[in-house]
Amino acid sequence: MPLDILIEGLLFYKASPQNKLNLIKMFAVTPEDFHEAVEALRRRLQSGAVRLIETENDIELVTAPELSEFIETLRKGELHTDIGKAGAETLAIILYKEPVTRADIDRIRGVNSSFILRNLLTRGLVEREVGKGGHYYKIAPPLLNHLGISQKYELPRFAEFMNAIESFEAESTP
Repeated sequence: MPLDILIEGLLFYKASPQNKLNLIKMFAVTPEDFHEAVEALRRRLQSGAVRLIETENDIELVTAPELSEFIETLRKGELHTDIGKAGAETLAIILYKEPVTRADIDRIRGVNSSFILRNLLTRGLVEREVGKGGHYYKIAPPLLNHLGISQKYELPRFAEFMNAIESFEAESTP
């Protein structure tokens, strides 16, 4: 499979900025081959809904700027709908396991959580921060306010749930 398609697939799956040097190592290619593949991908995406952006260190897939009004309309519509079972499930994982990576959330839920996380970020219920090893999700102060608590330890039966989670993880770890 061509390198530009592999890069596109990885960026789509990760749904966050990726370090170019790490990708060069991962794909075991020269910086020149990587640059050529990135340029091929950029050209291919030029007229679609997705664009490739590149900083000195990272590359990422983003929505085309000309779709900004449309995306903003969609975003505003999402804010008025229920977060649903998947959103509540993801929020619970973040509440009890924060800071937690998307990969950990995906592993616990058994499905890709990119869309749900974006929705929760848009609503201001969770925050994403860069830390050692990648992006981490944590609860946002407005969520605590909405729940009527000042810290997550005030959640009903918090200690009991944390003990159950720790026991489950200890049993699951080889």
